[in-house]
This record gives sequence, C-alpha cells and structure tokens, in this order.
Amino acid sequence: MQESIMEQLWQTSHLQGGNLAYVEQLFETYLTDPNAVPEEWRSYFDKLPSVDGYQGRDVIHSSIREQFEHISRNQRFLANNGVPVSATSDADKKQIRVLQLINGYRFRGHQEAKLDPLGVWQRPKVEDLDPSFHDLSESDRDLEFQTGSLSFGSETMKLGDIVDGLRQTYCGSIGAEYMHIVDTRIKRWFQQRMEPVRSEPGYESNTRKHILERLTAAEGLEKYLGSRYPGVKRFGLEGAESLIPCMDELIQRAGHYGAKEIVLGMAHRGRLNILVNTLGKNPKELFDEFEGKRLADSGSGDVKYHQGFSSNVMTDRGEIHLAMAFNPSHLEIVSPVVEGSVRARQTRRKDNEGNQVVPVIMHGDAAFAGQGVVMETFQMSQTRGFGVGGTIHIVINNQVGFTTSRQEDARSTEYCTDVAKMVHAPILHVNADDPEAVVFVTQMAMDYRNEFKGDIVIDLVCYRRRGHNEADEPAATQPVMYEKIRKLKTTRTLYADKLIAAGVITEDESKQMENDYRDALDNGEHVVKSLVKEPNKDLYVDWTPHIGHEWTAKCKSSVALKTIQRLGKKLTQVPEGFSVQRQVSKIVSDREKMTAGALPINWGYGEIMAYATLLNEGHPIRLTGQDVGRGTFSHRHAVLHNQKDGSRHIALAQLSEKQPKFEIYDSLLSEEAVMAFEYGYSTTTPDTLVVWEAQFGDFANGAQVVIDQFLTSGEHKWGRLCGLTLLLPHGYEGQGPEHSSARLERFLQLSAEQNIQVCVPTTPSQVFHMLRRQVKRPLRKPLIAITPKSLLRHKEATSNLDDLTSGTFQTVLSEKELPDAKKVTRVILCSGKVFFDLLEKKKTDERDDVAIVRIEQLYPFPGEDLDETLAQYVKLKHVVWCQEEPMNQGAWYCSQHHMRNALQRLNPKLNLQYAGRDASAAPAAGHMSVHIEQQKKLVNDAFEI
Repeated sequence: MQESIMEQLWQTSHLQGGNLAYVEQLFETYLTDPNAVPEEWRSYFDKLPSVDGYQGRDVIHSSIREQFEHISRNQRFLANNGVPVSATSDADKKQIRVLQLINGYRFRGHQEAKLDPLGVWQRPKVEDLDPSFHDLSESDRDLEFQTGSLSFGSETMKLGDIVDGLRQTYCGSIGAEYMHIVDTRIKRWFQQRMEPVRSEPGYESNTRKHILERLTAAEGLEKYLGSRYPGVKRFGLEGAESLIPCMDELIQRAGHYGAKEIVLGMAHRGRLNILVNTLGKNPKELFDEFEGKRLADSGSGDVKYHQGFSSNVMTDRGEIHLAMAFNPSHLEIVSPVVEGSVRARQTRRKDNEGNQVVPVIMHGDAAFAGQGVVMETFQMSQTRGFGVGGTIHIVINNQVGFTTSRQEDARSTEYCTDVAKMVHAPILHVNADDPEAVVFVTQMAMDYRNEFKGDIVIDLVCYRRRGHNEADEPAATQPVMYEKIRKLKTTRTLYADKLIAAGVITEDESKQMENDYRDALDNGEHVVKSLVKEPNKDLYVDWTPHIGHEWTAKCKSSVALKTIQRLGKKLTQVPEGFSVQRQVSKIVSDREKMTAGALPINWGYGEIMAYATLLNEGHPIRLTGQDVGRGTFSHRHAVLHNQKDGSRHIALAQLSEKQPKFEIYDSLLSEEAVMAFEYGYSTTTPDTLVVWEAQFGDFANGAQVVIDQFLTSGEHKWGRLCGLTLLLPHGYEGQGPEHSSARLERFLQLSAEQNIQVCVPTTPSQVFHMLRRQVKRPLRKPLIAITPKSLLRHKEATSNLDDLTSGTFQTVLSEKELPDAKKVTRVILCSGKVFFDLLEKKKTDERDDVAIVRIEQLYPFPGEDLDETLAQYVKLKHVVWCQEEPMNQGAWYCSQHHMRNALQRLNPKLNLQYAGRDASAAPAAGHMSVHIEQQKKLVNDAFEI
C-alpha cells in the first residue's frame, strides 16, 4: 500500500528546488531520530542503498542527495510531499552505483594506499573499491557518468577515468582518513584539495631541489654521526628522513600565515636531527656533547636526546621563534606540556584565535597508540580552558616499538592513529619514501589548522634503519623486516635518482649537495640557512630576574587594610537580578562581614583575597582542576551560578578594567595531562600565579610522571624554572585509604637541592601569605601546598584582618596563646590538622607544661626558624613528633633528621620521639571506628610517650 502511494507520487509530481530542501531536511531528521518522520518516509529511508563496511548513515545521505540531483537533471519528478522510491532505468541504477563507488574510495581508499616503504604490509583487498562489487562491469568503463561532488573538474567522465583518478587520489602514496568527520564543509575541503591534483600537486624544479637539499641534510647528519661516533646512542632518523622537509615546510607555511612562535614537542627518535637541521643548533656543540666536553652549567644535566632548544628563523612573512620542549623518556608526556606552553604564549600575545602561536608535536607510533596521556591531550583540545586552536601531530611511524612490531601485540586498532578520531581529527597517512607526498600533506595540515582551528595528524609511515638505538641488533627480533631494510635504498637516494631521471638535477649536482653539507659539519657551521643570528627579543620572555635566588629570599606579602576592604567589597558585589543559591548566598554574606571585621576570616576568604590582591598588583592568575570554581569542599565559590538562567559571575575577573587576566576552569577528569599542561604554562609565564588543585590530594597519583620527571627535577636536569602551585587536600577525617593522604612522603622524598617547596598551612592568613609570596618573591620554585578539608570551617582555624595587613608566611608557627616558656618541659612538633586535635587535648587536660609547634614548611626545612622557636624552652625534657599518617608515610622518615639536628644544636641530650600511626601498607583505615581509635591513641601518645 505504502509503496503504491509512493509510486503514484513519483510518477505524477514535479521536483522543484524547494522540494529538494524539504527532502533534505526530512532525511537529516531521520538520521537523528528515525521515529520523528512519518512511517511511509521512514520505510523508504530504511531501504536506501548502503556502502558495505560502513555502519554510519552519513555516506548514505550524500549518495541520496547526489541521486536526487541526478534524477532532477533527467527530469524525474515528484510531488511536493513525495520522495522517489527507486530509479526506473538501468542507467539510473548504474549512476547510483558509480556514486557509491566514489564514496567507497573516499571512505576506504586508504586501505589500499601504497603507504609502506618496506612493502611488507599484508592487507586484505577492499571489496568496496572494486567496480564489480557495485555491479559495474568492464564494459561500463567507457560509459559516461555524472561525477556528483567529485572534484575532478568535469561534471561527466568515463567510468574508467573516474576509477583511475580515484585510485591515484586515494590509493597512492597518501591514504586520507577524513570521512569520519561529521562536518560536511571539512570533507568537501579535503576533496577539493586532493581530487583536482589527484594527490600529486606537481612541484616546480626549485621546490623539488629544496626538498632534496633538506633530505641531504637529514641523511648527511646521520651518516656523519654514525662514522664519527660509531655505536653511540643517538636514536637516529634513518628511514624517516622526510621528517626534515616536512618540518621545514610546516615552519615556512606557519610563518606565511602570520605565526610568531612554534612550540615543538617530540621524543628521542630523530631529535638530534631536528635540533641541528631545523632549529639550527650548532653542530660543534652537538659534537662536544658526544665527546663529553659540554657539561651542564649546574645540576645534573641530561642526555643529549632529551635536551630542549630555541632559536629564530626567517620566513617570507618575518621572523618566527622556535622552541623545542625538554622531554624525558616518558615518550608522550611532553604533549600536554607543549599545549600548556602554547596556551601561555597565546595568552601573553592576546592571541585568542591561536593564529600567532602553533603547537607541533612529533610522536612515535607505538607510544601514540599505547600511552593514555595521548587520549587525555586530545580530550582537552577543544575545551575552553585548554584549547590552543589546533595542534599538528606528526607520527614518526617506524612500524615497531622497541621490539614489538606485530599489530596484534602493539595495539587493537587498524592504525596507530585511530585514537585521534575521537575528536574528529583528519588523519593523513603518507609513505615517507615519497617526499613530495610528504610535503603535500604537510601543506594540507597547516592549511587545515589555519582554516578550521582543529587538530590534524600526519602519519609518516617510514621505518627504522637501525635498531631501537645504534648499539642494538634489530634482526634478532625482526628478521624479515630488517632483511628488507638492508636491501632498501635510502629515501634521499630514491628521490635523487627520481630528480636525475627527470632532468631536474645532474648526478654531479647531487653529489655536490652531499659534499657541501659534510664540509659544513666539518667546519662546525650552522646548517639552517634561514637561521636568524640576532633574534628579536620581543618574541620570548626574559627569565633572568628569577635566576639564582635562595629559598630564604624575602618579599612583602602583607597588604594595606584599605586595599583589603576595597577589594573585599568588590568580591561580594553580585549583579542586579542575579539569583544566588541559598547556601552560597550565606558565604557571600559572611565574606561581607569578614571584610568589615565583624567575623573572623576563614580559609576561603584568605585564599580569595590572596588572588584579589595579586590581581590588583598586576599579576595574572590561572586556576584549574576538577571542581575549582566551587572547590571540592565548597569553600571557594570563586564562580557564582545564577539560579534562574545558569549564567556565571566571576568577581575576581571584574575587579577593575585594567586588571590582568584571571582564568578559572573546572578541568576534565584528568590529572596527568592537566597537570602537565599547567607545568608547561608555568614554565612560559613567570609573573603568573598558576595553580592546579586536586579534587582530593591522592588524585595527584595519576600525574606522578609529571611530578617526577618535570616538577621536581626539571630545573636540575634542564635548568627550567617553574612556579607551579599544587593544592592537594589532605587530612585524616575517616574517609578511608584513598581520600585521606596527599602522599606527602613522596614529595619529601623527591626534595633535594632546594628544588621545590612543601608547605602545610593551617590558617587562612598562612595560605594568604603563602600564595602571595609565590609570585612576589623573585624565586620561582614549584609549591606543593598540603591543604586542609575539615579546617576550611574549623572554629579555631581562623585569622583576623590584622593577620593579612601585617606579617608574612611563617615557616614555623606557635600557638596563638603562647605558654609560659619556663613551665614547658615537653614540645610537640607537628604539621597540619593534627595540631587542632592536640590543642584541644591540651586545653582539656590543662597541660601548661606542653608547647605545640607547627612546622608549616617541611621543605626546604626551616632549621633556623625552628632553632629560634625551641630556644625559648630552656627546661625541655621531651620532644615528640606527632603525625596522623602511618610511620612509613607522612613527614617522619624524610624530616626527622632535620628535627634531630635542631635538637642537637639546642641540647645534645634531647631525643626525638614518634607519636603516630603504626607503619601501614595503606594510607588510612577504612572504618570510622578504627580511625577514631587510632586518632585518639596518637594524640594521647604525643602527651605521654
């Protein structure tokens, strides 16, 4: 019945342009929700032709649209409310099949592309690419068909020419994956770039000579190092030399678009080659490193293939600054570091679109597929707080990860790049032995990033001519692969032969290129011709004012009362008509009273006022982490939400018209990538207070690589200063093993040579002064702040306005009401929340013989300040360290020697005793009753042991 109705409509109606739009809209609705269209139309759409192997509906949509257009041209008509049921002639049916074949190549042509330089890939034949699969025979090759949206420059072509053009475009040296993208504009953009030239743009002779020159440099350096330093690790680029012309083209094209900076990230494969041949590092400096002549100016230094570098090169639009990020052997962790550095540079330049600063990250294939931080970095890429306007990713795909080469062991996906599809990034696979194809996809990648401000991936399919390093024998684990490699000509040789055969150069000219490059290396000359000898200093930030300061450097962190009152009033002003949630309204009201001196200051006020006063003094602030707008424990409420319409009000961003930027973002549920991002940000902007807050302190576990490899050792290894602040909620309130401990002991174990600051503030004024001194002092060291939970509203953990308008951060803190020093025979040393439990017991038991001393900075340990505090107690008999953490955790093992030294200086007969939980494999008890019992015991022990 339905079919007969549709047939009738088909035979008696007229197809107008407006009807096409109507059908298009119906089909779009059907794609989203099939039940939202009438039953007869749903039945028809269900029967539309599909493309084999593709489960989505987008390809069907484009095929049917083109089918409608074709039918319209051939005067097939339908009514205003009708839809064509089927084509009625063999010609129409074949036309539809041709359009399906075209889409088949766009979707799956990459699966038959000649991507592997070694020719060892064994890939099944893709049926969708065979005309016979679409019921098109050899006899149809000479028939003319409409090309639909195919950008071959003609509306009609012979089937044979269509197939040949499609194979050349999608099955040559380039395998393009872009049809997974939902934005039709992007799909059409790639088709219009690739199809008119059949993915072979036909470069002029000068361009081809330049590509050969860059390949000569890439191969020449590796040969030189191999002969001069045989067997020495360098993680060479042999087999992937096309990376050098790729990078050259990226830089020049970025400069053409007006970029002022490019931040590069990469692991060790080919890093030395990039440093010399792209960034312009003097080869002589590299040779000195190989020979052990160049030592770090200070610290431990690092291996040469982890080193960063910066330089300036010239493009056709002016000078561009290149910065290579330092990177440890955790291969992909540099990716979010680069993104953070880029975001900071964009913020400094007010580059909101991301046009002036471009991130380029190079990856290994095994790491790109295997490391979770890659996914986290992609997930950040389009968020408000972490977007950078698109990143160009280059995968140096040498088809083996150390010794793991088989796909079933290396990954579960067809390509190592499949993770990028999660953000609908285009992926351009390219055979690295076709340098012109490499340059072509490079141009498309930079153009795409400039046009659409999104991530894009170049999968440079290459090989590794030697083992994982130059001392490794790869044939032991990859015999078949390396038998092929031993017989394979180098990329440079293959391309030079091609140019000689084409008459672009002579064999003598090719040899002269090699000789010239080697002579430059022998003479220790720079080999980057575009290198700027006297770079523009405005392109980078000067860190020299922050170098060489001791941790004892002083600063003024107090603020005038009038300033506090003025800012406090602004912080509690709410826009007219803005509906504040009831509990939040009380917090705002209480802050008004605190500003007036009618209420003691709580933690939230002290912290917010620290930010306000820093902004008032010209320091930008960036605060990120999970739930930072409100604060996990509802103490901050720096972002207010209108209960009527969900709009937001951020008073800290509206203190004055001339204030610097205040950024606050609730981050995605990531620790590793977000902390790495903030590290990169803070290493690029010394005058900004950059803060990352963990939802609970133990969440920092997920970012341990960042802490170990960057935060605590970056200055020692690479001379990289960083002022990042970590706020890590910590405190034993019976919430179980996970959410009690911020793993204080790990940070203390990583502390040496004044590399970081570890502070445990216990009052609002202490956090106020601590945060302010982080920026006001010239010192730039990471700050690990072990912050409270229950103390956020503790009646004893308060301060007054006078505490903000005078004084500074105190590394050692005594009780508010000092005991009579002559009566004190016992001192209890502690840090953090346990102080208030001890204080309560002291008051309850009326122990005038006990003094409780808080060490608010555990590293660098404040020995002189502790000496001064203890010196007043001349009748000491017992000194106890009390902590809530188990004995094998917390500060006991890492800090006891500092306290013992202080006691020895005071009185050699004094011993330090321990009061706390017994050693435990877990941070805390999981049952409240056990927690309370343990807590009571350790507090009692502190007074009695």
